Formats: sequence, structure tokens, C-alpha cells
Amino acid sequence: MKDFLKILRRFVPPYKKYLSRNIAFNVLSAVLNLFSFALIIPILNILFRLQDTVYSYMEWTFEPLSWDFWKGSFEVLTNNFFWFVNNLIETRGGVYTLIILGLFLIVMTFLKVAAMYMAFYTMIPIRTGVVRDIRNRINRKITQLPLGFFTEERKGDIIARVSGDVNEIEASIMSSLDMLFKNPILILIYLVGMIVISWQLTVFVLVLLPLAGFLMGKVGKSLKRKSLEGQNQWGLLMSQIEETLSGLRIIKAFNAELKIQERFEKTNDAFRRITNRIYRRQQMAHPMSEFLGTITIVIVLWYGGLLILSQSSPIDASTFIYYLVIFYSIINPAKDLAKAAYAIQKGLASMERVDRILEAQTDINDPECPETIGLTEKIAYMDVWFKYQTEWVLRGINLEIPKGKTVALVGQSGSGKSTLVDLLPRFYDVTRGAVYIDRTDVRNATLYDLRGLMGNVNQEAILFNDTFANNIAFGVSNATPEQVREAARIANAHEFIMATENGYDTNIGDRGGKLSGGQRQRISIARAILKNPPILILDEATSALDTESERLVQEALENLMRNRTTIVIAHRLSTIRNADLICVMHEGEIVERGKHEDLLLLDGYYKRLCDMQSF
Repeated sequence: MKDFLKILRRFVPPYKKYLSRNIAFNVLSAVLNLFSFALIIPILNILFRLQDTVYSYMEWTFEPLSWDFWKGSFEVLTNNFFWFVNNLIETRGGVYTLIILGLFLIVMTFLKVAAMYMAFYTMIPIRTGVVRDIRNRINRKITQLPLGFFTEERKGDIIARVSGDVNEIEASIMSSLDMLFKNPILILIYLVGMIVISWQLTVFVLVLLPLAGFLMGKVGKSLKRKSLEGQNQWGLLMSQIEETLSGLRIIKAFNAELKIQERFEKTNDAFRRITNRIYRRQQMAHPMSEFLGTITIVIVLWYGGLLILSQSSPIDASTFIYYLVIFYSIINPAKDLAKAAYAIQKGLASMERVDRILEAQTDINDPECPETIGLTEKIAYMDVWFKYQTEWVLRGINLEIPKGKTVALVGQSGSGKSTLVDLLPRFYDVTRGAVYIDRTDVRNATLYDLRGLMGNVNQEAILFNDTFANNIAFGVSNATPEQVREAARIANAHEFIMATENGYDTNIGDRGGKLSGGQRQRISIARAILKNPPILILDEATSALDTESERLVQEALENLMRNRTTIVIAHRLSTIRNADLICVMHEGEIVERGKHEDLLLLDGYYKRLCDMQSF
């Protein structure tokens, strides 16, 4: 329950007005229910002639807000109600009185169910709003977390937390909110009524209830453990689905369909076994609560019978029946409360997994007092060292990139080229040393300002399931259609875009799946052109293209690079012959630097790379 209250404190405060209304309507519903049950006493007395007591009208003589006021008010109201009923029987007869009491019961029931509906009505905005807020927080956190977080997590598991776990929170915790706010109010008001009728019986009942609660709590804790295990297994299942969808071409090419199917079915069967155990425990709530409730009622019947049959009985038979009706009315809220407790245990397991994202820490933050940043002179790497975990990936890098110049990074895979570039927009922070733009350490500027200086064109063109126009204008607010078209023309993309069915309004499919590799890359270049950044980062932008596509893309890149500070990562050395500076990286260090012709004369790493490509 402590974990559940923590969730309420985190997510419910924006909906306080709905919560206060819900509580008010629940209190009203319980009070109306209690008074409508009170009609049982006179109805039983009329039907079975159980009471011959003569009542007389009592005057109201109590001081307001005193103890006698509250105690006496109940006695006066009760006495005058029975006086009114007896007077009605004497003047109009028992049948007429039963009709009046029945109509009164209908009115009271209508008011009760109306209050109950309003309680449900005011709970709906809380339930849907909290789930929306959780999804928004997760999505916001995913976009804020550094790239390093996602190298440690499986994509499918993250998707499972956003979808399956949040759905479980909605189905378990949010669906239980009404029961958790309503049932304690019902139980409390009914208990007050029971104490007023017979405190001896009520004390006896209260001794029995904690034992039932203890037994249900033991099962609930076990359920939470199994639920967490089940959600983890669900995350693994989603990861395998994501891998299958991403690698479908390779799976088919290597005839590995059977292997993938067997792996998925094995994981799916394990998830089924865990789910079976969870549902079996969950379904234990209702039978257990009903069985324990029946035992309690039998014991209360026995003890109440002893009180009635004793000579100095504190209650009569009709009042005892009323007491039993109220007590039985407590059983349903108690059972709902037990079911809610079980459901919450399952939802808490999902919330625990969601919190791994929401409470994940990031070490890449904006400074408290940010400095303005802009490129007028140069980019400088000053004695930069970096490691992801234990092994150094970059070792003592010193590099200056003057404004307007093109610097190319070449070297074997794993030599640190991409890592060196990722430090500039602060996808990662340096372990030692610093990266400067002019005289400003990039860590002293806001991420928004820093990344606003840069445009990226990657080896894999990352596009979105949207139109050509929206993909090109991605990240640029208020771009006009003409600006989008001009960027596409410069990127050699306008012609093939206009050849599609709806031109710039044509949807390009998931990750641009309707386009060829060269077309995707030119859309990516058009996006960078429209942003018009002073710093350009090209990461293997032409390495995966055929000769014709490479020619068109290379021409678009030359248009993009004109008068910009450019960092190029390249495997195809033919694309960087005209770079102002070529840096050769090996095992995290710059081992050679210079122009193309100068590096060939050194007869070192660069010469060997060129020879291997020529061969």
C-alpha cells in the first residue's frame, strides 16, 4: 500500500478537484444507502407485528455542536420516525403505510444510485488523465535520456514498458482507484452505523476482520513477485518481435525462419506458464474473500442470536436484521477492496519496470548558467579521452577544425571515428579533456543551442513514416513549402519526389521503406540543407550506395558542404580526396594527419588503406 500511495502522490495532484468531488459523492451515496436500509425495521415490524411499543413526538432541545446534540439528534430522529410510521398505521392502515415506505425507498435508492454514478463520473478523468500523464512522461524521458542508456537496454523491452506495462497500470491500478476511494468510505460509514446499533456486536466483528486481511495480504505479496517476473518475460518477448521485424530480410536469406520460430515459441511458452500462475493467484481473491465473509457472517449470526435470546437484549430482532444487512453490505466493499489489492500488486510490478525509465539518471544536462555559443573561428578537441565503460576508446585526441574547412576521419572500424564525432553534439560527454567551439566548452552551452549549430547525414538515412515534406522540414519550425522544395532541388531529390502520386504529400512508409537507398539519403541531405547549419557532420553518407546513386548523392553533398565547417567520416577514400585535412585514426588515436597527397607520401596507415581499396 505504501508503494501505491507513492504513485498517487506522484500522479493524482493535478486532478484534486475531481478527487474531492468523487469522495463527496461516495460519502453521500453511503449515507443514503445507510438510511434506505433503515426502512427495513418498520417494514418488518408491520409485516410480522414484531413491536407494540408506543411512541410520542419528541421536541428538539439540544445545544448545537455539543456531544448531546449529536447523540440526542439520532435518538430524536429515530423516535420521531417510528412515531410517524405508527401514526400512519393507526390513521391509514398497514397496507397504505407499506406503499408510502416503498415509495420512500424508491426515492432514496434513486438518490443513492445518482450519487454513485456521479462518483464514477468524476473518477473517469482521474483514471484516463493519470495514464496519459505516465505515457507522456515516459516519452519525454526517452527523448531526454542519453544514447548510452539505450545501448544497455533492449528496444523491445522499452516498447513493452511503454505499451504492455502502461496498459497493465491502467487495467490494474487505475481501474482500482474507484474501489480504493469508494470502499473505505463505505466501510467506515457502515461501521459507524453498526456501532450506533450495537457496539458489542461491532467489536466482535472487528476482532475477526484483521485475520482475513492478513491471509489475503500474504497472497498479494506473492502475486507482485510473479507479476514482475511476468512483465520481464513480456519485455523479452517484445524484444524478439522487434528483432524479427528488423532482421526479416536476413532471417529469410539464411533460411532461419524455423530457428526464430522455435526461439519465440519457447519464450512465449515461458510467458504463458508465468501468466497461468499469476491468474491462478489473482482468481483466488474472490473465492477466498467470499469464504471468509461467510464464516464471519455465521459467527456474527451466532453471537447476535445469543444477544437477542438473552433477557437483557440490547437489540430486538428487526434491528438485528437491519444490522446484518449493513454488515453484509460491508462484505462487498471488503471483497472489492481485496480484489483491488490483488490488482494493484500486479500493477505495481509494471510500475516498477516503468520507473526504470522514469527514474533513470542522465549525466548529460544543461548547465545552470549556460554560455552563448556560435562558430566564428574553429572547433577544437583538447586532449580528449573517452571510454564507455572500462576500455579507453579515445586517447589524448588534439584536433582543430577551422571554420569553413572540411576535415575527414578515416580508419578501420572500431578506431573511434564515430565516437569522436558524437562528442561534439554531446551525445556523450568526454571523460577527460574538453571540446570547444571557439572559446566555449560545449558542456557550458545548452543542448538545444549546441545541437542547433549542427546538421547530420548518417550512413543509414533515418526517416519517419510521414510525407516527403514533413521529413524534409523535420526539426525546422515554420518552413514554407517553397523552402522545402528548394532544399529538395539542391539535394537532387525534387524530380523523383514529383514523380510520386501525391508529390511532396506522398507518405514514404516506415523508415522510408518505399524509397531506394539513394533516394532516402537525398531526403536526409535535403533535411540538413533546410536546417542550414554552420556545422555539418557526414557519417559514411555514401558508403552503402551504388555508383549512380553515389554520384547524385555526392553532388548533393557538395552543394550542402559549400561554405560550411564539415566533419566527414568515410570508408570510401575517393569521396574525401579534396578534404582540407584528413585524420587517420587507429585504436583511439590520430596516427596521421594531412592532405591526400601528403599522406600518400608518408607510406603509412593511409597508404595501406588506399592500397586495400584499390585492390
